[in-house]
Amino acid sequence: MIVRHTFKPLNNVRLGHLCGPLDEHLRRIEDTLGVTIAHRHEQFKVDGPKAIADQAMEVLQALYEIAERPIDPAVVQLTLASDSGMTADGETGPMLVTRRADLRARTPTQAAYLDHIAKHDITFGIGPAGTGKTYLAVACAVDALERSAVQRIVLTRPAVEAGERLGFLPGDLSQKVDPYLRPLYDALHDLMGYDKVQKAFERNALEIAPLAFMRGRTLNNAFVILDEAQNTTPEQMKMFLTRIGFGAKAVVTGDVSQIDLPKSQLSGLIDAERVLKRVKGIAITRFSSADVVRHPLVARIVDAYDGQRKRGVAE
Repeated sequence: MIVRHTFKPLNNVRLGHLCGPLDEHLRRIEDTLGVTIAHRHEQFKVDGPKAIADQAMEVLQALYEIAERPIDPAVVQLTLASDSGMTADGETGPMLVTRRADLRARTPTQAAYLDHIAKHDITFGIGPAGTGKTYLAVACAVDALERSAVQRIVLTRPAVEAGERLGFLPGDLSQKVDPYLRPLYDALHDLMGYDKVQKAFERNALEIAPLAFMRGRTLNNAFVILDEAQNTTPEQMKMFLTRIGFGAKAVVTGDVSQIDLPKSQLSGLIDAERVLKRVKGIAITRFSSADVVRHPLVARIVDAYDGQRKRGVAE
């Protein structure tokens, strides 16, 4: 079906920014939604299934409204993700108190994930890279700390090598494990600001440590995140989950397609999903390539590797 629309008031500068260099933005919308876009001056025509063609036109309208200056390709991609992220009642999940005023769910699964975190003491976020699992979990932790719902944030990762060895890295133990924790630092700096993060460390309201450092502890009144959980063993996963104390909330994130454990070792994340799927108070959110909010090629890469893995299993 063909959907037509004329942008008013006519503004040739806005139209140029909307289309992008050599119609780059229009091609990105076509590739993402599977439609065909044609235009003559301010008159646009979208050809595709009605619901998707209408969605494409809504994206075009949203971009036209911000096209006073050139539009970054990342903004186009986020607008596409945001438009498909509306839930049935038009909401996109709770607004979070962080430095990022525009932070909200970009897909229905992200909205469900935020809802699960708000309503459950333990939440699992399982899915491919680029779906916002870790970033949204850290955002929820920052929000809880800002609202004084918790007294501190504890972020942890297993220090498992992706084809490398810790022993070959220079420095003491802290310097060796720091690269594994760097993505968590990056998220915190983005959501809180560098100065605020440093002050939180100074008053012990923020802690980032390898998973091995969690053994023997009880974490009360804390928001605890275990990232890269696919690289835990079942024993480590049980150890982590049993650290949760009173007034605490935990989020476990991971991608079971990127396990760096020895092939003979069962992933603690896979084991936990099987063992805990019916335990009351625990929520499991599963992301897919449709939830990827990075470059559109990332979703295609995820699908390609997933398809290859499934073919290998079938063979």
